[in-house]
Amino acid sequence: MYDRILVPTDGSDGTLQALEHALDIAATRDATVHALSVVDRRLYLAAGEEQKPELKASLKDDAREAVDRVADAAADAAVDCETTVRDGIPYRAILDYAEDSDVDLIVMGTHGRSGRDKLANLGSVTERVVENTDKPILVVRMTDDE
Repeated sequence: MYDRILVPTDGSDGTLQALEHALDIAATRDATVHALSVVDRRLYLAAGEEQKPELKASLKDDAREAVDRVADAAADAAVDCETTVRDGIPYRAILDYAEDSDVDLIVMGTHGRSGRDKLANLGSVTERVVENTDKPILVVRMTDDE
């Protein structure tokens, strides 16, 4: 049922909580984890012309570190992992990847923000993915325990 499990990551510790669930499912199903990190183009496009190249490179490095972190955890769990870094609007890139790679399950974390906090953080990527996918999705509420 689950052969390809997508784990979008921004490299945060909270994402690792969702990853634990994904790795457990993948290990029991002999599935491959697909680690995806998206360089949010809105961040570097909003920068001044002189700062754009450096900011974009820094964001790409952070994204690469995020997927490498997932790959390391997958290796420790003896789970196959593919890593991808894409440029774009995060929720759209996640939806596109899920379709392009024919994933069976998306596992994401959420902070459970609401109100002003949600607006200040440009809404919820997880919420937008949930609203716009027909793929099964496991949403893990991130806690401060880690």
